[in-house]
This record gives sequence, C-alpha cells and structure tokens, in this order.
Amino acid sequence: MAFDISERPDDALDPYSARVTHAYETTGPAVVHISAIGERGRGGTGSGVIFAPDGYVLTNSHVVSGAKRLSASLTDGRSFDAQLIGDDPATDLAVLRLNATGLPHAAFGSSSALKVGQLVVAIGNPLGFQATVTAGIVSALGRTLRSPSGRLIESVIQTDAPLNPGNSGGALVDGWGRVVGINTAMIGQAQGLCFAIGVDTAIDVTARLMKDGRVRRSRLGLAGQTTPLDGRLARRLHRERDTAVLVAEVIAGGPAERAGVQAGDLILSLGEVPVHTIDDLHRLLTAEAADRPAELVALRRAKIETLTIKAELDD
Repeated sequence: MAFDISERPDDALDPYSARVTHAYETTGPAVVHISAIGERGRGGTGSGVIFAPDGYVLTNSHVVSGAKRLSASLTDGRSFDAQLIGDDPATDLAVLRLNATGLPHAAFGSSSALKVGQLVVAIGNPLGFQATVTAGIVSALGRTLRSPSGRLIESVIQTDAPLNPGNSGGALVDGWGRVVGINTAMIGQAQGLCFAIGVDTAIDVTARLMKDGRVRRSRLGLAGQTTPLDGRLARRLHRERDTAVLVAEVIAGGPAERAGVQAGDLILSLGEVPVHTIDDLHRLLTAEAADRPAELVALRRAKIETLTIKAELDD
C-alpha cells in the first residue's frame, strides 16, 4: 500500500530533519559570537562554545590571537566581556571565561566514537550571521592539520558540513546534540572539505589550559627537517617509510648537544618509537617526556649511533 503523505501531521519532521533540529535546539543556545578587538581598534570575529554554566568558553586560538579586548554575545541577545584563560596555538584551541553565571552550556561527546558517514551539525556565526546551522556527514577520521603555529594537529575530523569565515571555534555536534568537535578550518576553492578538532583532544587541552593557562611541551634543542632516505637504505634499516629527520642545527647548551647529537645526523627513533618526520618528533615531545632519559637512534656517516637524551621543558 502506497504511503499517503497527506496522513502525516503538518508539523511532523522526517527523521533527518528531526535530528538536525534537536542538535540545534540542544546546543545552539551555548554557541556564542566572539568579537576580538586588537591594536588600533582592528578586530575579528568567530564562534565559541560555552561548556560550563559559570561562563567557560572553548574556541580557536586563531580567533582570539592578539586581541586586547574580547566579548561574546549569546543567541538570546545578551553580551558579556570575556577574559582569556589560556590558549594553545599548537592545537588552535583557547579557553575564555565570560563574566556571568547560570549560562546555557553544551555537553561533550566523544570524537573517538564517531563513524564515517555519521550525521554531524555545525553551529556557528559565519560572516556575522549568528546561530547558523549547516549539516553534513563525517567524511573521514584521523586526519592531520597544520596549526597556525606550524605544528601538526592530530585526530582531526573531516566533514562536508559547510563552514565559512566566522564558523571558527563553533561546535560540531552529533545527532544527539553532543559536541564532538570544534570547527577550525575549511579548504578554500574546494567543495565540502571542512575540518574540526576532535573533542577528545579539546577536552585534554582545555583541562591543561584551565590549570596552567598553557600546554607545556618539551624540547630537544635542535632544528630539524624531514628528509628522504635512499630506498635501499630504508629497506636495510627496516623502515616503514623512506624518510627520517635530518638535524640541521644543534642548539648550544641544549639537551641534544649534551647527548652528543651532531648536525647532519639522521634521527631514526626516539624512545624506541620510529621517527619518520619532524611531526613524529613533535608528537613525542610532551611535557611528560621532559627529564626522562630516552634512547635516540641516529644514522651518522653510514653508522648507527645510539645516544641517551633528556628532553627539557620548553618555557
């Protein structure tokens, strides 16, 4: 028997629309429009997500970078001054606090539980249009994205939910209205290539920013770059990829110099973890790695050198 659309109530929504509407009604009131005023009154705008009733807001670092004055406005028309609690350019995340309490706030989900093809909804303030909603699907998971600081952000969500300037810092939510990502970038001149920082990363960074105002990492005291290896050499060394990190410079008095690292060395591993790119090295240099002896394996003039190095906190 054919379905008669006239039998459906006028106000009934199809399942897809119902999910999108629910996501917006649940999280939309917690998404704010951020104004960042810099030198000589110049400013920018972006979005943010209130995640606690006492006014804590998660946004992108590049939205608030260099701002002398910050404010945020809610969908109900209220506006509040905002204080920067801390930011982390390496993951393009920042935490603000509004001078208010009892605010609507979003619930966090889990980006690790996402599935490719799953419905996601982006809520933000593109081009100054407040509380704009776009919908799409998770196009891919586990992407990497270069942050404004030059470091690589891991576990990035790729989505085709359209983003525009001003969406940065806004919420990417699932069909239940839980925040699963913080919208951060789109690829210009492309269709449906948008990215969000996974909420699992955001939760970890947020906790550190609220505690210390920054995310501490460690350093080796060297400058390096990814360089190709001869294919035969890579096979002889049992490398999964035919690249390594070339040490271009050793900083005087730093951990690398003390360990005996030399310019021209090819770093193959650190702490028994293979190093194929400079980004692999960055991933290993967490604050927890500081002051802990680690084995650094390098190729120097066709000879394997095994050195013991202690990374130090990057102040």
